[in-house]
Amino acid sequence: SMTSSVAAASREPLPSVLTVANIVYALHAFAIVVGLVGTATIVGSFVGSVPSIIAVVLNYIKRSDARGTWAESHYRWQIRTFWYSIVWVLVAGVLFVTLIGIPFAFAILGVLAIWLAYRIGKGWLRLRDHRPMYTD
Repeated sequence: SMTSSVAAASREPLPSVLTVANIVYALHAFAIVVGLVGTATIVGSFVGSVPSIIAVVLNYIKRSDARGTWAESHYRWQIRTFWYSIVWVLVAGVLFVTLIGIPFAFAILGVLAIWLAYRIGKGWLRLRDHRPMYTD
């Protein structure tokens, strides 16, 4: 019922659930910074980097402990951010193969970089305030 799901979602998560969620945001933020200052692109660093891959693995390992708490939405947010970025990189890759699609591929990657920074920033700030993410 609606009241039991609301009550469950208001349950406090284990400290380790919050620690892992913070580590995941930190790993993704680190990957974005590496993309900004390094030779890789933000998107390439986010999607293909060891920190982001470790982050999504941590999400899946710890997700069951977050279930039924307000932190569960952060795990969903983090996992979706990773997989949506993979899909858009694949779309850009297909466009890049066609000569005429190259400008669109660069546009997608540029927008994706901004979107990733927004998702990680917004999520981490809401986690810090102990607020759930929108369940989009």
